Amino acid sequence: MRRRTLIAGLGSAAALPLIARAQEAERVRRIGVLTPLLSDDPEGQARLAAFLQGLQQLGWTDGRNVQIDVRWGAGDADHMRKHAAELVALAPDVILTNGELAVAMLQQATHVVPIVFGSVVDPVGIGVVESLAQPGGNITGFTVFEAGISAKWLELLKEVAPRVKRVAILRDPSTAGGSGQLGAIQGAAPSLGLELRPIDVRNAGEIERALGVFARASNGGLIVTASIAAVTYRDLIVALAARHRLPAVYSQRVFVAAGGLISYGPDRVDQFRRAATYVDRILKGAKPADLPVQAATKYDLAINLKTAKMLGLEIPLALLARADEVIE
Repeated sequence: MRRRTLIAGLGSAAALPLIARAQEAERVRRIGVLTPLLSDDPEGQARLAAFLQGLQQLGWTDGRNVQIDVRWGAGDADHMRKHAAELVALAPDVILTNGELAVAMLQQATHVVPIVFGSVVDPVGIGVVESLAQPGGNITGFTVFEAGISAKWLELLKEVAPRVKRVAILRDPSTAGGSGQLGAIQGAAPSLGLELRPIDVRNAGEIERALGVFARASNGGLIVTASIAAVTYRDLIVALAARHRLPAVYSQRVFVAAGGLISYGPDRVDQFRRAATYVDRILKGAKPADLPVQAATKYDLAINLKTAKMLGLEIPLALLARADEVIE
């Protein structure tokens, strides 16, 4: 009798690791999402949908084996600070975010919870990773582009509007990425014979006043650098460019979809689909410190011919041939 009891006990002990693994596999994981955009912003919704689609392709479904908590920052620092603390308090397995400010808020809130950013201009410059190859902490993700590509926007502006002599540069002065982009543009301006006027993106009133003053003189153009603030105010910026008849080049396709003239930059929605692969790897045991920051792989050139016609511009055929998307 004792022998049978012993054997039964040994059998139960052997089964424990299998049971533990089964329970681990069945455990619902938790993902936090902190986005700096408005909850009803189509761009924010598209990025979130791409991320969820990427997760589903990897076997993670919200409400089945993963719970996803989303917070929308609405472009406000106080909101993002509050939401960052809320998400960390939920003890998620990993948090997805994007933009310098949101990453900074999460970095202040935790040095333990893994964080993946889907879109940051200069993660080394703002101090969220030690290097692209070896992030070194609890944060990693996907960078959108090197600041040097900003010079391309200036070249595109000159190509589509050769009469432009003066260029307003809308940028977010509070971000390291904004300063880097401006520096690259300033480096390219002399060879193109262009005079630059940096304009800070802080609020709608400031943007409207500054562009109104700039547009009083002739031969003006506009470049809108990459920032969450610019995306938040994109409808206003595009409307002001049209009102003042300023040829403009933007960093993202979303501006062209809103009526802007030309954009050149990485596919941000694709970045969030790719971010799902890093979240998946972290859920399976990988550490952010061991996942190198990846650069954008897909760049798009978009042109709005309706806007070009309104501005009296004829887009060169060579440029149209290079375009990934032409809106007519």
